[in-house]
Amino acid sequence: MSATAVQNKGRTALEVTGLGRRYGRRWVLRDATFRLPAGRVCGLVGPNGAGKTTMLEIIAGLRTASAGEARVFGEPAGGAEARRRVAFLPQEKPLFPRFTVAETLRVGRELNPYWDQALAEDFVRAGSIDLDAKVGRLSGGQRTRVALAVALGKRPDLVLLDEPLADLDPLVRRQTVTALLGEVAERGITVLLSSHLVAELDTLCDYLLLVAEGGLRLAGDVDELISVHSVLSAPTDRTRTGPDGRLAGLEHHTVVETHTEHHHTTALVRPGGPVDPFWDETPPTLEEIVLAYLQQSSPPPLISPDSHVPGAGSEAAQ
Repeated sequence: MSATAVQNKGRTALEVTGLGRRYGRRWVLRDATFRLPAGRVCGLVGPNGAGKTTMLEIIAGLRTASAGEARVFGEPAGGAEARRRVAFLPQEKPLFPRFTVAETLRVGRELNPYWDQALAEDFVRAGSIDLDAKVGRLSGGQRTRVALAVALGKRPDLVLLDEPLADLDPLVRRQTVTALLGEVAERGITVLLSSHLVAELDTLCDYLLLVAEGGLRLAGDVDELISVHSVLSAPTDRTRTGPDGRLAGLEHHTVVETHTEHHHTTALVRPGGPVDPFWDETPPTLEEIVLAYLQQSSPPPLISPDSHVPGAGSEAAQ
């Protein structure tokens, strides 16, 4: 483990309190409050327009908040020290097509006082990319690797990635993720990446933030979030509904979503006690949890203990 990894262990990389951004009368992000421990790879998911890019831009210091604040390793986002420790890679990768790869890395070296030329070059060469190649002639996967090399060469403690893998085919995506996670593990970097690749989140991330309808819905360690949910199923012809129209046997649980398919009724719940043996109980996948919270707005937000900010009112995972 590198010295940076040891130094960051147990620290908070990012703390966001009451963060919001408004355009005119419309809030695209509202009252986001969470902590992100250092050294984690965190997926930021949500529907289009939920405020994911806005949040990343505020953290990177590229946009001001209308409410609340974000702090990077204790420093205000946008300040000189926070900017030094953050690298941001937007979806539209900031590369010049006419530059060679070597020239692109040279720009990174000129703009960043703590630049690591060896790290950037090694990351590029590991993808079998010629340093003399023109950026405009590279494939999508190769351009993504070059852009990541520039971000990592800055030697940041926090890397913000906005849909970095969206335009890659599955094989190149896997190769790029493997390379990125290798650097993260070696150097103790914290990563916050927005992604629509819900099915691949469990291989990409060990932490999760889910935003929807302008607010934060889920935050925490992936294993913890999975552990406090259960999938309950039973034959539809044996289920009963109570006077309030809800399924019987679920009164003491927080019901996230229910649906019926092929004569079987399934419910994703946060158990509030023992589960009625009438139901078959199985653990959910991360994809099932994410899709349910994206589709349903009624369950209260769930913030795991590691993500909880003292004084915040969101429910903590137990």
